[in-house]
Amino acid sequence: MTDATTQTKGNGFEPTERTRLRRSPARGRYDRDTVYAILDAGLVCHVGYAIDGQPFVTTTAYWRDGDRVYWHGSAASRMLKQQSERVPVCFTVAHLDGLVLARSAFHHSVNYRSVTAYGLSEPIEDEDEKRRQLRLFLERIAPGRSAEVREPNRRELRLTTLMSLPLTEAVAKVRTGPPVDDEADYALPVWAGVLPLARTALSPLPDERLPAGVPVPEAIRRLRVD
Repeated sequence: MTDATTQTKGNGFEPTERTRLRRSPARGRYDRDTVYAILDAGLVCHVGYAIDGQPFVTTTAYWRDGDRVYWHGSAASRMLKQQSERVPVCFTVAHLDGLVLARSAFHHSVNYRSVTAYGLSEPIEDEDEKRRQLRLFLERIAPGRSAEVREPNRRELRLTTLMSLPLTEAVAKVRTGPPVDDEADYALPVWAGVLPLARTALSPLPDERLPAGVPVPEAIRRLRVD
């Protein structure tokens, strides 16, 4: 397996005191292709920050555009008011890919992909850029959706705070493969292996106030995998 220190060449993230993996360093990935692929596969992140010395972690939707990640919410949100002051944040995303079932209780684990990024949060104030980013958010949820719906008006834009984090200090951590048992345990008559897990879109549920005869649009139908 490639050592983490060899994965910083080219257009990668240089490991820092906060991102260098000390336990299981071979699981670390610092190349942008891996980090961005993990980010682009997700929709929900956790943003950690502090208010008056009290740590908070907020779960929210996010998207990536180039070398930044973005999230948004109500302008009245205490979280976003704090983050608008360009405070240090810890941004994390994780995907659970499988249950790793070992022969011993001690060696059970999970297969996963995760990204952790650090930096100063930055508000996006420009109205045109806010519109563009919110359109990208819709396209991240359902490609083609932005052309099917009403765009936000100026009042809605004022009521929305848009935050970003430049991706300058980040690391991915990935576990794949079967369980790793103690050598003596491989002879035990205990089933061991991996139970893969996957996210699946189910049938869309129409809103109860949807007028009769409005079909499911193409942007939504494309998300369904039968």
